[in-house]
Amino acid sequence: MELLFEAAGWAGAAAILGAFLSVSMGWLKAGRAFQTANLLGACAFIINGAFHEAWPSVVANIAWFLISAVALIRLRSVRRMPGVPDPTGPLPIVKAFVESGTRDNSDS
Repeated sequence: MELLFEAAGWAGAAAILGAFLSVSMGWLKAGRAFQTANLLGACAFIINGAFHEAWPSVVANIAWFLISAVALIRLRSVRRMPGVPDPTGPLPIVKAFVESGTRDNSDS
């Protein structure tokens, strides 16, 4: 049985690190596949951490799981509403702020 808990920990590490590597290298967009890998990896880490009574790790991975779950729910709701921007991209408010911050050199 201990082997099952250890395998869960290694599978969780592979899922989370693989997702992070794929997004960081530009091979994958931070969308459904990325969030699913994070969600499953966090579940595996929770199982492994609970077995080893590593409670700080369990709590951190519960938060990781919840973040991924909320992101997946947001992605699912966006699919139902056409014309809504991709929630995984830059926030429009940040884009507007950056664009308004550009200076017009004509008055210098």
